[in-house]
Amino acid sequence: MSQFADERAAELKQLFFETALELLQSLNDETLKLEKKPGDVETVRTIRRIVHTLKGDSAAVGYHELSELAHELEDALAVDTGAPTALAEVAFAAADTFSAMLSSYRDGTKMPSAEPVRKMIRKMARDPKARKPRSSKASAATAPEVEWTEYEKLATQGALKQGKFVYHVTAQIDPNCAMPIAAQQLILKALTETGEVLGTRPEAGSAKNAMQFQLLVASDQTAEFLTEKCRIPTIISKVKIEIVGTPAQKVVQKTKAGDGSVKPPATQDAATPTPASVEEIAAPVQEIEPVSSPSPERETALRPTAAAPENVLRVDAERIDTVLNLVGELIIGKSMLQQALNEFAVRYPKEAIRGRFADAMAFQSRVLNDLQRSVMKVRMVPVEQLFRRFPRMVRDVAKQCDKQVNLVLNGQDTALDKSLLDAIAEPMTHLVRNAIGHGIESAEERARAGKPAQGTIRLEAYHQGNQVIVEISDDGRGIDAQKVKTRAIERGLLKREEASRLSEADIMDFIFRPGFSTADEITEISGRGVGLDVVQSVLHRLKGTVHVVSRPGQGSTFRLQLPLTLAIIKALLFRVEQSLYAIPLNAVAEIARAHEADIHQVDNCEVLQLRNTVLPVARLGRPPEQRPDGRPEKVFVLVIAMGERKLGLLVNTIEGEEELVIKALDEQTAETDLVSGASILGNGHVVLILNLAAIVERFAKSRPDTVGGPAMGLLLSHSERSRIAQSAAGGQA
Repeated sequence: MSQFADERAAELKQLFFETALELLQSLNDETLKLEKKPGDVETVRTIRRIVHTLKGDSAAVGYHELSELAHELEDALAVDTGAPTALAEVAFAAADTFSAMLSSYRDGTKMPSAEPVRKMIRKMARDPKARKPRSSKASAATAPEVEWTEYEKLATQGALKQGKFVYHVTAQIDPNCAMPIAAQQLILKALTETGEVLGTRPEAGSAKNAMQFQLLVASDQTAEFLTEKCRIPTIISKVKIEIVGTPAQKVVQKTKAGDGSVKPPATQDAATPTPASVEEIAAPVQEIEPVSSPSPERETALRPTAAAPENVLRVDAERIDTVLNLVGELIIGKSMLQQALNEFAVRYPKEAIRGRFADAMAFQSRVLNDLQRSVMKVRMVPVEQLFRRFPRMVRDVAKQCDKQVNLVLNGQDTALDKSLLDAIAEPMTHLVRNAIGHGIESAEERARAGKPAQGTIRLEAYHQGNQVIVEISDDGRGIDAQKVKTRAIERGLLKREEASRLSEADIMDFIFRPGFSTADEITEISGRGVGLDVVQSVLHRLKGTVHVVSRPGQGSTFRLQLPLTLAIIKALLFRVEQSLYAIPLNAVAEIARAHEADIHQVDNCEVLQLRNTVLPVARLGRPPEQRPDGRPEKVFVLVIAMGERKLGLLVNTIEGEEELVIKALDEQTAETDLVSGASILGNGHVVLILNLAAIVERFAKSRPDTVGGPAMGLLLSHSERSRIAQSAAGGQA
């Protein structure tokens, strides 16, 4: 039993961390809205609801430090403030502290101090400028605004559907009452006899704000009847009852008979509240969204999204990965069956059962393809989940740099593999921070250049074939290619005589070198040369690429090109010196045939004239020896496109297309970065999948030293191939 309880508690905490992160993201989003639209009452209410939910959830799992801070912030948000900017700053600071607390709870580290946020909350509460009267008639005893929870709103809707009235009851406890908590219990008991109590503020039995008790009550009785039940001498001094919602149709109002029973009078319009319900008040009390008729707006407010059946199922990512791995094994099994069927057809071409085998195999292939696509869709999530992190970050970094920056988001619905989405979060953060620190100019500079004072950063995502493109662009000062070239020469990365032969794209690649920076000064945001090399290394690890296009004075665009998934790919198979390799099919622009005599060497780089363009080529093996008959040797040229660049790969033979399940290789199995993974074919053979991004980078760096021979260093020894085959086959190959 104890073990079960511990497991249940662990599950609840894991669920809490997931929902808390979503709540914090929503808190940041709403606070950004409040900063842009100061004084927006609905936004403040939304923030209070988020904080209230966070308070309750954290208390439920025993995280009292977080719950108490959220409770203090909720109380502060209950104040009708005339200083929304201060309110936004407090909310931002609280969101950061909440995030730090969550990390401490999860990692078991020291809890951060919440005192700075508490000081901000107390200062805002004490500041007379931060308060203003709710109305000219409001008394000093006015109650703070009540925000009913989603559960209470849902219960309200259920009561209305059952034909009941819903009332907001405010009972002012007599100042001379010595036991206000007991008075709350008396009121609660009296109203429970008349109907169902849906919610109370404060919670029953709480000593905080105990002199004023507010309840949400669903009842068939009239407001006068409830008022009489609440009149307890020497306990309750004032009562106010307001109708919150009435049944959707016209109902029969009930009046109290002389004997205390209830009988229906003539039929009245349900939209009209009983006049006596508002005459019991000596002084008006602040209402919580009171309405006298069931308007469409009220119906919408009281109908939370939770009213619909819950269709979201939270599943751990590892479980989905397990299912995907099993699908991959089924695909390998399908290839093995297809291979056996082909051999059977060759051996027994006239066998009648061969057709039945073929039909069953075709049906299995269709079902397996549908299963694969369905599992892949489970892993796909919208890019919006990543983009939502950046508005708050851009706001903070721009403020730190004293710049005005507007963030524009496009393509948030674009789907991407969840593992890829998480992996590119850090590279994108580097690029956005660099765009603010390096790219966007100060307001004075932009004015001198004839630009608007506010700079713009755009994040955009879209599909292109079987890839996803994520672009980070700005309208800042851009990157000066000449300055990059000069800095590369100064650092010894480039020789002057070579610099003149490089294209602008080649020069821009130097900004991705470790430690390279063109910043004239080092700041907290940028200038240390750390970041862009990380971006490129992460993209290479993900089998993607990063390219930059920049125009001085107009801005820069960094384009991240990523595969839709890393699990299953369509690949082109080929052989180099009898070894089998594969590359993603979507990276192959075309396949050409050429003679060895057509390949020429220019500046220590082999090139091929393909139609009207000169194509640089890279050998994946040794140059072929001359044929005994003197005839020219033919080779296949795989033209691959990586961004705006094209490179020809020289291979011996083409084996065809195949759907491959990628098996990841650890560093001990494959020491070269030119091999990104392996896969097993239906006949049991292992094929190595090449990392095209690493090949292009290696080719660019090794061109001056390439004079024949295996320039790419792709040839693996027999022992290396055996080790990779065993790793890919799980020790069975």
